Amino acid sequence: MLLTLASGALFFPGLFALSTWALRRSRPGWTDDDCLTVGTRLVSSVQAVLATGAGLIIVCSCSNVVSDRSSGENLETSLSAASSQQN
Repeated sequence: MLLTLASGALFFPGLFALSTWALRRSRPGWTDDDCLTVGTRLVSSVQAVLATGAGLIIVCSCSNVVSDRSSGENLETSLSAASSQQN
């Protein structure tokens, strides 16, 4: 989980920097505000697509999204795992 967080913390700012750099080089007539706005919207769109994809995977893999848990986990095992990580 920490690796996923670190990857996202590097990927999205990197995508923003790359997109603003590419826009400044490919569209020299645009102002910095234009490039920043388009770069921000591009990163936001990528995040939205990835979040939608993750949601679809979860919905398609569960028969009851509210109460289903993956890999045979139930409320009791989930609570015991959570309490053991706090110690």
